[in-house]
Amino acid sequence: MTLIALFGAAGKMGTRISAKMHGSTDYEMMYVEAGEAGLQRLAERGLQVTAAEEAAARAEIVVLAIPDVFIGRAAREIVPQMRPGAMLICLDPAAPHSGELPEREDITYFVVHPCHPPIVNDEVSPEARHDFFGGIAKQNIVCALMQGPEEDYARGERLARRMFAPVDRAHRITVEQMALLEPAMAETTVLTLMAAIKEALDETVARGVPEEAARDFLFGHMNVNLGILFGLLDAQVSDGAKMAMARARDVIFQPDWKKVFEPENVMAEVRAITRAISRG
Repeated sequence: MTLIALFGAAGKMGTRISAKMHGSTDYEMMYVEAGEAGLQRLAERGLQVTAAEEAAARAEIVVLAIPDVFIGRAAREIVPQMRPGAMLICLDPAAPHSGELPEREDITYFVVHPCHPPIVNDEVSPEARHDFFGGIAKQNIVCALMQGPEEDYARGERLARRMFAPVDRAHRITVEQMALLEPAMAETTVLTLMAAIKEALDETVARGVPEEAARDFLFGHMNVNLGILFGLLDAQVSDGAKMAMARARDVIFQPDWKKVFEPENVMAEVRAITRAISRG
């Protein structure tokens, strides 16, 4: 049985992970939390708290389910106490990619991030179809062995699959590639564009279209457009739609917008995340 220390066990991510790990016959859990509110939430769930120093020193795997802005400080306290050969798991690439983890060659650094349930899926139950984060519906994950022996990748993926179950595919990539996925693709680009889509809906409603009609029209067209643009549907957008896209592109996009994927810009974003810096 592998001994796991879950730091941030009462937070949003920690709560989901601890629920998945409950009753495991392969893993023994130590739950670590700071602050009265977090300790109270763990007590309400009947979970016993372990002191941070004891958990760091005893654990075979330490999982940091804490906000990015605190990971550097926490890692600098935890990593020196970890036993040789132990593994530290981060749930986001920002801190590892930006150099927030301290140097120590005799432990493993593993990074995992959930993809969340996909828009296109085969879920049939109402609970799974309305599961946006994962835990009920199947999801995929991305994993990176940042440092450590090759055999530790399997050890990290095995735990990651349990923490984010049910998991369909686990994609092995690098930490640098994970930072391209998030923040560069998923947040800097896609989330920004989706916020613009929401603003377009709001503007349509403000100009007199009934909100329910506008929402139904938008969601339906997003669905068919996704099928066409991503090759999931054997169809093409209309000639009129293509012309509208061509005319709008120069209005909405800057010509060099793909610079957000350049390494220096990705690094600037992850450093802003870990240091709570506004780049506006």
